[in-house]
Amino acid sequence: MQIRQEYQGYIKKKKLTIFLLCVAIAFMVVVAINVGSSNMSLMDSFLSLIGQGSEKGQQIIYRIRLPRVLGAIVAGVGLSLSGLLLQSILNNPLASPATLGVNSAAAFGANVAIIIFGIGSAQSSLPIGIGFFAFAFSMASSLAILALARANEFSRHAILLAGVAIGSFFTAGTTALQYFAEDTQIATAVFWTFGDLGRINYNELAILSLITFFAVIYSFRKKWDLNAIDMGEQTARGLGVDAKKITRNMLILSSLLTATSVAYVGMIGFVGLIAPQITRRILGTDKRFMIPASLLFGGLILLLADTLARTLIAPVILPVGAVTSFFGAPLFLYILLREKKL
Repeated sequence: MQIRQEYQGYIKKKKLTIFLLCVAIAFMVVVAINVGSSNMSLMDSFLSLIGQGSEKGQQIIYRIRLPRVLGAIVAGVGLSLSGLLLQSILNNPLASPATLGVNSAAAFGANVAIIIFGIGSAQSSLPIGIGFFAFAFSMASSLAILALARANEFSRHAILLAGVAIGSFFTAGTTALQYFAEDTQIATAVFWTFGDLGRINYNELAILSLITFFAVIYSFRKKWDLNAIDMGEQTARGLGVDAKKITRNMLILSSLLTATSVAYVGMIGFVGLIAPQITRRILGTDKRFMIPASLLFGGLILLLADTLARTLIAPVILPVGAVTSFFGAPLFLYILLREKKL
């Protein structure tokens, strides 16, 4: 009886943490919608949001601020889930789209589409073609890392270093492409490479949300399989889990999430590392709670970073990718120093 009560208390604490994250995101949404250079009051923002404000206020809320806020939450959720899946299937707490070079591979794919095939322009919405190339190269990067990890039985540090090397390779490829590109092509490529939530529109937000939604649903349905894989491939097999199939599917899902994010909002680093790491230290590795909490942390972190990007040196708006990297890099070094047993 006592054990049951302790377990119920343990579960309640985790659910309370998830609830508090929901409250924090709701609070940040209110703050983010009200922050800007137009000097709108909180009441003005609220009236514009419900369609009772001035025409100018409604234009600011619905055309500028609301897509940006929703884009930050959805992209943060996707990047966090991508990092969580990579950390699970590679059994490496330092894995993420940024640290393993998946972001760089996706950016290289976008540059190939823009510079070599002439897809997209700085003034138009993002064509699907750029997302396809970003996905193809991010998938190639993920497969290369997984193949190295399996074939050579790399340690966690070795996998991380392999990811850094692959990321450097794709970064060099991007630099070479831009070096030989025309000025207009370079401008377009740089425009899409910068992490910027201000470019996303409702059509792109709908696509990003749809992909992220199905990825979240599928991942949560496989929570027990991911828990089994965390205990090792041999243990997972003993529990009847097809570890290779789960690994392959999660790898594809992670690459798709990363590629979609890069294609629509540019390079945003470290969210996929920070959110799962914070969650793991607070709630543990049980995917029943880690998945929803990590997703909420990811949305909260990116929304907070974008709000800072808009306010730190206002009216100048910083690329949100620069803000996440600025705060994420020290945390990554801290985590790296703490992983003494790797």
